[in-house]
Amino acid sequence: MRTNNLYFRSASLAFLLTASLLSFQATAQERPANLIPIPAIPPPPPGMIADDLEPQITITKRGNDQVEEHRVNGKLYMMKVTPNHGVPYYLVDEKGDGNWAPKDTADAAHIRVPMWVIGTF
Repeated sequence: MRTNNLYFRSASLAFLLTASLLSFQATAQERPANLIPIPAIPPPPPGMIADDLEPQITITKRGNDQVEEHRVNGKLYMMKVTPNHGVPYYLVDEKGDGNWAPKDTADAAHIRVPMWVIGTF
């Protein structure tokens, strides 16, 4: 029994030494001399990025509640209401039709699929 244990230890040590030498050899390779650096990414052309797509947030007080209104292109799409007791909740207009649905942050059963507006006519 003792010889099997000694054999196993020596075989494991030999394997670890071989693996570490092979990994050291792979990392010690030199870089080729003819590498060309990647050029810097140019900025997008003017007019490509629409500044009006960044959400505008307006914070107001209604009674004891603090209301954050989130708008894009002037259209209200989400409200975060923080009551006096401090537990906030969200009201979201998912389809843009004015029907507000409450969305709880701890609501893991609902998966909110990203719905971006590509274009409006």
